[in-house]
Amino acid sequence: MRILILGAPGAGKGTQATFIKEEFNIPHISTGDIFRENLRNETELGLKAKSYMNEGKLVPDDLTIELVKDRLSWEDAKNGFLLDGFPRNLNQAESLTKFLDEAGVRLDAVVDIETDKDALVKRICGRRMCKDCGASFHVEFNPPKQEGVCDHCGGELYTRDDDNEETVLKRIGVYEKETSPLIEYYDRFGIVLKIDGNRSVDEVKASIIDGLKGKNDR
Repeated sequence: MRILILGAPGAGKGTQATFIKEEFNIPHISTGDIFRENLRNETELGLKAKSYMNEGKLVPDDLTIELVKDRLSWEDAKNGFLLDGFPRNLNQAESLTKFLDEAGVRLDAVVDIETDKDALVKRICGRRMCKDCGASFHVEFNPPKQEGVCDHCGGELYTRDDDNEETVLKRIGVYEKETSPLIEYYDRFGIVLKIDGNRSVDEVKASIIDGLKGKNDR
C-alpha cells in the first residue's frame, strides 16, 4: 500500500506509523529521516539542504520535493510506502500527485488523525524522543519499558526544546493553516480515512489498521 499519514503535532503519527509499517511491511518515510540520511552521506541534495539549515532557513519546497522523490525511487519503496511529514502544503501535494501519476501509481489512503487541541498540548509536553533512532514515547500514554531508555535501540531519551505549551500552540497553528487544507485536497480522490485520535494508542491503532485493510480489499 501507498499511504500518507496526517495529523497535528502530538497526534501520534510517529507511534502509529510504526504499527502501519509493521502491519503492511512497507518503509516508513519521514522528511526528518530523509534530511538526516542525506546530510550524513553528504549527498548533493543533502549539502543543498544543509546550506539553508545552517542559515536557520526552511528548506524550499522544490528541494524538499526532490529529496522525497529520490527516496521514493529506492527499491524498498517500489511496492509501497508510508509518507510522514510530506506533503506539508498544497504545492507539495500537487507535486507528489504529478510524480506518482508519471510513475503510474497512486496513493491508496490518507490517514487523518483528528485530535483536540488540549489533548495535543498535553501529549507533546510529556513526549520523549530517542537521540539515536528518533522513536517517540510519552511519560503517561506510551512510556518506555525502562525510564530514559528507548525500547527499540537502547538509545537515550530526551525532551525536545520546543516541546513546551507556547511553542506547541504555534506549531498547531501553522499546521492548521498550511497542512490541514490537504484533507480537502485528498477528499476529492476519496482516499481519506478519518481517525478519532482522542482515544488510547491501541484503539487508534485498531481503527487505522482496520480502515486500511478495508481500503486494501477494494
